[in-house]
Amino acid sequence: MPRQYPAEHTRDIGIIAHISAGKTTTSTCILYHTGKVHKIGTLEKGTTPLDWMVQSQERAMTIMAAATTCYWKTEEGDYQINIIDTPGHIDFTAEVQRSLRVLDGAVVVFDGGAGVQSQSETVWHQADQFKVPRICFINKMDKVGADLEINLDSIWKRLTPNAIPIQLPIGKEGQFSGVIDLLKMKAFKFEGTEGEIIKEEEIPEDMKEEAQKWRKKIMEKIAAEDHGLLEKYLGGEELSAEELRKGLRKAVISCNLFPILFGSLFKRIGVQPLIDAIIYYLPNPIELPPIKGTDPKTGQEIERKPEDSEPFSALAFKIMTDPYVGTLTFFRVYSGCLKRGSYVLNSVTGEKERIGRILRMHADERQELEEAFAGDILATVGLKNTSTGNTLCDENNPIILEKIIFPEPVISIKIEPKTKADQEKMGTALKKLAEEDPTFKIKSDMETGETIISGMGELHLEIITDRMKREFSFEGNVGRPQVAYKETIKEESEAEGKYIRQSGGRGQYGHVWLKIEPKEKGKGFEFINEIKGGTIPQEFIPAVEKGVKEALDKGVVAGYPLVDISVTLYDGSFHEVDSSEMAFKIAGSMALQSAVKKAKPIILEPIMKLEVVVPEEFFGEVIGDLSSRRGRIEETKDRLQMKVIDAKVPLAEMFGYATSVRSLTEGRGIFTMEFSNYEEVPQSVSQEIVEGKRK
Repeated sequence: MPRQYPAEHTRDIGIIAHISAGKTTTSTCILYHTGKVHKIGTLEKGTTPLDWMVQSQERAMTIMAAATTCYWKTEEGDYQINIIDTPGHIDFTAEVQRSLRVLDGAVVVFDGGAGVQSQSETVWHQADQFKVPRICFINKMDKVGADLEINLDSIWKRLTPNAIPIQLPIGKEGQFSGVIDLLKMKAFKFEGTEGEIIKEEEIPEDMKEEAQKWRKKIMEKIAAEDHGLLEKYLGGEELSAEELRKGLRKAVISCNLFPILFGSLFKRIGVQPLIDAIIYYLPNPIELPPIKGTDPKTGQEIERKPEDSEPFSALAFKIMTDPYVGTLTFFRVYSGCLKRGSYVLNSVTGEKERIGRILRMHADERQELEEAFAGDILATVGLKNTSTGNTLCDENNPIILEKIIFPEPVISIKIEPKTKADQEKMGTALKKLAEEDPTFKIKSDMETGETIISGMGELHLEIITDRMKREFSFEGNVGRPQVAYKETIKEESEAEGKYIRQSGGRGQYGHVWLKIEPKEKGKGFEFINEIKGGTIPQEFIPAVEKGVKEALDKGVVAGYPLVDISVTLYDGSFHEVDSSEMAFKIAGSMALQSAVKKAKPIILEPIMKLEVVVPEEFFGEVIGDLSSRRGRIEETKDRLQMKVIDAKVPLAEMFGYATSVRSLTEGRGIFTMEFSNYEEVPQSVSQEIVEGKRK
């Protein structure tokens, strides 16, 4: 079956932004104008096509990234746009991260009345990390306080000086009525119930001078990125709209420039020019460099070109439980073709998987396909052993694509079933939800036998427990949120671990010497084997490492996991008859525990990056409240009529903060919070944590 749309006419894009900037409305308006849906709907009423989850509809926010496909006609032909709409709340940052990993371009939506907000910065830097070309769309230009200069200034200062407006808004705040295209030098007005009638007009007289000034600026910026255009421009020649468009496309694809467009989704202004900009400026799969990976046999770097003729390779970037079809695996095809019914290799697990069905998703609806091609973002059903970040590839040409690294959870709760039947439901639910979400972790407390679940924030865990009740009919008790503390060491130390048991017959003998050293923050655990001359036989060394790893799960100060530590095995002894793997595992564990006790162990706590936006009259009270929560104020600034406070605060002090902010500011203050880093807990607090843990 041939391709319906050539790769040159395909775009894989994501919509990313701060919470409430208008991502889902942007996606929905695009779907409406491309004819994919016949009504726009609103998040508040739960009628948008992409927020199909009950939890999304109840909270009027996107929780899970949704994939969809639509089609758009331009002068050059028909185009296919694959869209992923992502959540804005920081608790679901993994959804944004894994989406950006597989996308070729992104539309970053901003709230015209607020400019760059904290989560806008986070998603922008995530896109920088994956080198994703971007278009900026400033929504809500009809809002009170929406100002061209303030919005541009906040993007230039906080994100990049290389963003350039290719449109100007006509009218301010409530008078906002259309946009001026600075490449064509024409004004566009939008009429009809959903802004579907576009009227091209001459630029209003009072804006001609400003439009000329901005056009000159963007001509300079675009020409500076292209040698041929620069010569022409310096020679005094006028650059045509077509030349500027081609030059800008090249600069956007190489992430050197970021075009800015304006609109109001509430007034339905600016949607069609945004869709045109997606086609004109964001790359197709062929324009990106070949994807790099490693050969699982040799470990050498290899690459795959984004062409149908190359061997098949795809990245599974998302697992989702569908009540009707079972487990859906979303994948992005980087090279080659995939036929329904064929077998592929999961190069990470080394197992074969059969592709029974290939599905094109539209939120929770499915369209069956016979074949997948390079550049497609599709889903399949029933893969047995594939998880997020695994590579699917041609068995004869294996490749492992770069994995997606997710942040560690920072908050935990205890969960227990009410009955024996709920015990089984809980096991099934937790297994399925953990497969879906790489930032959701489950563990059992060995001492108490309790099940502890961990996630990125209070809302994240609230949604998980809500889904367990609704989707898996689980009834149980949920504990209070607890902070995911960690432990580490501040000094080097050495210790001996000796495990000897005689029990009339064959005994147990394991003996090791370990040296431990602190590592840099975030560098994790490292095990170094320095055994020379066979003082410990080679076959027992993995057992020592295993024992050390098990001991790391339980620190010595308050029983929290140990991190950022290097362990060197440098000496020991063995018994010809009595030595066993079990004995060396226990000896390794004992040695680590006693070495940590001598190495000044400390507790680490998660520190959150906080942005609070409050009216000026409540500024003092909010600052005072943050100081009482051990907060460090990093910066305060003005944003329109509000004061913005940037602070770093321990997560332990932030439970129930939403209620405090509301009561301190008469309900007018808002805040966003995201994980920043781990830091040492002050001695007095450390004492409280240890005592609390013992209770």
